[in-house]
Amino acid sequence: MNRKTLTLTLLMALTPGMAMSASVFKWTDENGVTHFGDRQPTGANSETVNVRSGTSSSAAASRPSPQQQLGELQEQQEEEAQREKETAVEAARRKQREANCETARTNLDVIKDNARIRIKEDGEMRYLTPEEIIEQRKKLEKIAAENCEPEAPQ
Repeated sequence: MNRKTLTLTLLMALTPGMAMSASVFKWTDENGVTHFGDRQPTGANSETVNVRSGTSSSAAASRPSPQQQLGELQEQQEEEAQREKETAVEAARRKQREANCETARTNLDVIKDNARIRIKEDGEMRYLTPEEIIEQRKKLEKIAAENCEPEAPQ
């Protein structure tokens, strides 16, 4: 009785392994009907099907080759470098706006605090007229408005 049980157990343990190691072929006949079999057909192109994963050998062919993967990786790296470059340009633009804002505010404070403004023009010093001061104040207020407010998204 023990011998029969041992033989039966061994046979049951080996059967799935033998079934899994067998090759399964897939092909389509001239009528467009798909067939599966354990023998490769003669006169027809066939694919080997992996029974465990359910994928055929042609599925491996649809995976990109290492050269294609390398090309895709290089494209991704170039896109990332372009995004970083754009970010650097945006940071430089933001810093320039902050500097323009600070300069405009400082100059506005000077114009507001002083009744007489002296400038150097053609190598000679002269005072601005009240009209010129008003004009300069308008220009500086415009520069401050453009550079001190948060930048609108593009």
